Amino acid sequence: MADQRAAEAAEEDGSGGGESTSTVIVAALANLGIAVAKAVAGVLGGSSAMLSEAAHSVADTVTEVLLLTSLKRSARPADEDHPLGHGPERYIWALLAAVATFVGGAVFSLYDGFHTLTHGEDPGDPLASYLVLAVAFLLEGYSLRTGLKQARGEAARYRVSFGRYLRRTPDTAVKAVVLEDSAALAGLLLAAGGLLGGQLTGSGVWDGVASLCIGALLLYVAWVLGRSNAEFLIGRPLPASVRERIRAELAAVEHIEAVLELTTLVQGPREALVAAKIDLRDASTAAEVEWACERAERRLRELFPIVRRVYLDPTPPTRAG
Repeated sequence: MADQRAAEAAEEDGSGGGESTSTVIVAALANLGIAVAKAVAGVLGGSSAMLSEAAHSVADTVTEVLLLTSLKRSARPADEDHPLGHGPERYIWALLAAVATFVGGAVFSLYDGFHTLTHGEDPGDPLASYLVLAVAFLLEGYSLRTGLKQARGEAARYRVSFGRYLRRTPDTAVKAVVLEDSAALAGLLLAAGGLLGGQLTGSGVWDGVASLCIGALLLYVAWVLGRSNAEFLIGRPLPASVRERIRAELAAVEHIEAVLELTTLVQGPREALVAAKIDLRDASTAAEVEWACERAERRLRELFPIVRRVYLDPTPPTRAG
């Protein structure tokens, strides 16, 4: 049980989003410069894979802009029209970012690859493309290093594996940067392979196959990010181990006899809601009921920093559910 609790700690605490903005900005600046260089090299060299990589970088740049928008808009405080805050808006923009990766990168790459295979292609001088790929690899590597540093730091903080943290974290911005930059490095290697194959054989087939592989890679990234953000938009609860601890903490408060129903909802990387129907001791006075609810809320906020809102509903057992 201790290992399971540690494994879910990143989502329980929800912190780790403080560095997300700088992580996304670094990725956006790197991708913007890389997109222009790849496009120029692709046109000059007549390379389908390089043009696919240019589309890949353009899609990544659009993605980073959408992620920056999500970080800014989701940070707005609650108001009269949005009493629960704007946290979930982060996942709407992040979902749009996944769509941008699919439309702007994957679809173009697949189309360009099929076009090259069916209509042929005369390989040009790949020198400029090789130079661009080398520079792009360095820039993408630096961007990925920034995202990995944040993700690994948070994983180490909670004593969980990097993979588990990346799967469970509600901070989908840093998750997007890590996945997209990893895919970018893989795409660069595929493009280089296509160029080399075409150079050695004089056939454009290698370039077309590389473009198709890049498209398939982007499809996978778009699917993973889209599914992750969709889960939070639909409504993902806190982990089961955390919910059990919340039940136990509520039941331990004086005057609370039992927790009849518990609902939790993750609303952002550092924001979650807890609502519960509780059975209170029949002999408790109105003042004791009020203080019991106050102590329960204070206790949950202290133990689980991600919990921002607590709603407790005193309910007789016969009316539960």
